[in-house]
Amino acid sequence: MKLDAAGAVLDADVVVPEEPRGMVLFAHGSGSSRLSPRNRMVASRLNAERFGTVLTDLLTHEEERVDAATAELRFDIELLAGRLNAIIDRLPELPQVRHLPIGLFGASTGAAAALVAAAARPTRVDAVVSRGGRPDLAGDHLAGVAAPTLLIVGGQDEEVLDLNRSAATRIGGEWGLRVVDGATHLFEEPGALEEVANAATAWFNVHLDERGGDVQEPEGVIMEGGGHA
Repeated sequence: MKLDAAGAVLDADVVVPEEPRGMVLFAHGSGSSRLSPRNRMVASRLNAERFGTVLTDLLTHEEERVDAATAELRFDIELLAGRLNAIIDRLPELPQVRHLPIGLFGASTGAAAALVAAAARPTRVDAVVSRGGRPDLAGDHLAGVAAPTLLIVGGQDEEVLDLNRSAATRIGGEWGLRVVDGATHLFEEPGALEEVANAATAWFNVHLDERGGDVQEPEGVIMEGGGHA
């Protein structure tokens, strides 16, 4: 389907399961798209748990052509966050999801955009998950993030892990850091992406469902937490 986000017409794939418990809006990373097999795998797992999902391209077709040549728009965090906020604002127009809690799942630079969007919509965004993200690119917006935020990073992705550890302490609300042992940036190792899906699903089970649930620690994942839990 097409979504009008602040005047930009974006391609999106929207799935709403029966009796949905919440909606998760995905923000893809640099050079990726809504067709990312990694994000689609996580979305499928969330759908199985009755979470609706929105996988959307945050750039128009023309912008993608420009970005493919210059790589400049994928790092325009304010632009991407503005598009996310426009979609968040339009979700209540869908009757079947009007009153559902909203979560954001961001990868790479998309995680920074998700955090900026969460800071701008503190009463609308209920939880955030970052996969191999660059939360440091959210800058001063981190202090305004009230939504419980989970940062998932591969244990072998050392530079990004350091950036996540530093950025986590600047998040204004509750946060957690999950380190997937042995995984690199794209979580291509056997079982690594499944660990990401497990961790994200557990986080949204708690923070997007008013009935709550038990967060299960997936094997091979280290949990570090803090903030105002």
